[in-house]
Amino acid sequence: MTSRWAGGCLCGRCRYEFCGDPPHSGYCHCDMCKRATGGPFAVLVQAKLGDFRWTEGMPASHRSSPIATRGFCSNCGTPLYLQYDGDDLIRLTVGSLDHPERIQPAGHYGVESRLDWADCGRGLPEEETQEKF
Repeated sequence: MTSRWAGGCLCGRCRYEFCGDPPHSGYCHCDMCKRATGGPFAVLVQAKLGDFRWTEGMPASHRSSPIATRGFCSNCGTPLYLQYDGDDLIRLTVGSLDHPERIQPAGHYGVESRLDWADCGRGLPEEETQEKF
């Protein structure tokens, strides 16, 4: 059975939903995710674009690198997604989900930029950033 997932920004102006069970999620320690979220890492969940839709409003977007765009609410500033060019997935911030407790991160990305004190998800697979700018 496919699960329905929903989420949105702090002020409620931007809302989304997608279906998928179970969606892949993980920690990203890259410097861009740290800056984009204002945290020591991002936790992102993948959704297939074909299973995803905005149900309320549309986020603003920012070209954060030569290969990706990030979306956020233009009213309250909540970071909402990361999307790589030509990819059929959108990566949503787990904190923007209505029920983030249902997510179980499966690995770490960008580990070369992990902060020493960011101690979470021990024992999960680790991968270095593939994109170099």
